[in-house]
Amino acid sequence: MNESRAEIVNSLGFTKPEAQTRVVVAMSGGVDSSVCAAMLAREGYDVIGVTLQLYDHGAAIQKAKACCAGQDIYDAKRVAEMMNFPHYVLDYESNFREQVIEDFADTYLKGSTPIPCVRCNQTVKFKDLLTVAKDLGADCMATGHYIKRVMGPDGAELHRAHDYGKDQSYFLFATTREQLDFLRFPLGGMEKSETRALAVELGLNVASKPDSQDICFVPTGKYTDVIEKIRPNAAVPGDIVHLDGTILGQHRGIMYYTIGQRRGLGLPDGSGADPLFVVRIDSETNHVIVGPREALQRDKIWLTDINWIGKGEFGPELEGQPLKVKVRSTRPPVPAIFRMQDDDVIIELETPDQGISPGQACVFYAPDEKAARTLGGGWIVRTE
Repeated sequence: MNESRAEIVNSLGFTKPEAQTRVVVAMSGGVDSSVCAAMLAREGYDVIGVTLQLYDHGAAIQKAKACCAGQDIYDAKRVAEMMNFPHYVLDYESNFREQVIEDFADTYLKGSTPIPCVRCNQTVKFKDLLTVAKDLGADCMATGHYIKRVMGPDGAELHRAHDYGKDQSYFLFATTREQLDFLRFPLGGMEKSETRALAVELGLNVASKPDSQDICFVPTGKYTDVIEKIRPNAAVPGDIVHLDGTILGQHRGIMYYTIGQRRGLGLPDGSGADPLFVVRIDSETNHVIVGPREALQRDKIWLTDINWIGKGEFGPELEGQPLKVKVRSTRPPVPAIFRMQDDDVIIELETPDQGISPGQACVFYAPDEKAARTLGGGWIVRTE
């Protein structure tokens, strides 16, 4: 049967030729976003590359693996020149500082542990940059994230990547339905090894570039250096207190401690026969509370700022419903149950877990065996 060209859906889901489909690609200068842009350009799409300058080059350039530093901007531009598509660099330094770096510092000073990559996706990348893409007349915006966008019966769905080892769904839980309609993730069905091989095949200058491993704006790899710089004199010493109420020693400031920490507590010998861990941080009393390992076990998680992209609307009808959740990006989803108590959203884990920290994310997945579909998530405010 002959089909007209208008009836054929291209690889990005549009019923028009690739050359008439404009795609803005967010380019960090790394191998993933570079392959994403180059692959779409080779397929014949009308590609525009955009790189965001997010922070001071002088600080960032000290660290070879930082994203969007001077070298990374140069690498993204080289890819664009080689594949013959336009490339723009936008100065978003003030936006990034206000919405990501300031939040990062304030969250630590409140005794919580932030995830700046989620905040960046929530604000700068999937809000500000997405607006720029629409202003450029784009049909969609593509990124090099390892995650799938799948069309379901009720519209676009977010699914874990084919390569579970590289899956980035944890960092994209805050993606809204409206954003998902406009976003595309061409690498979601690929293995990382395939991406590297394609970079070599395309002759890209970034083919052997190492992946970014750390927070992009922390040039030394030590987060407290950033907090000390933008919040000088914010660290206030206080008491290290055992769960039984005994004061064991002094801390330098709660920003230097995280839930589950064992080393570097600075406690005198004889503070306890068993190893002690940070089990809670109380910013109101400026106390770091320590206890035995078993005191880290938690099975109830209170959440705020829920983003729901599952079926229907988020509400009381979800009470008692099974799901799977991730409370760390590196762990597989585990069984849990929704609890809705008045205005509280509580996730009850089937099996208690250790070291769950306020400030981190709890990401929801479908309760089936593969837990492929991402249903959204929320920010952890407390545990029990």
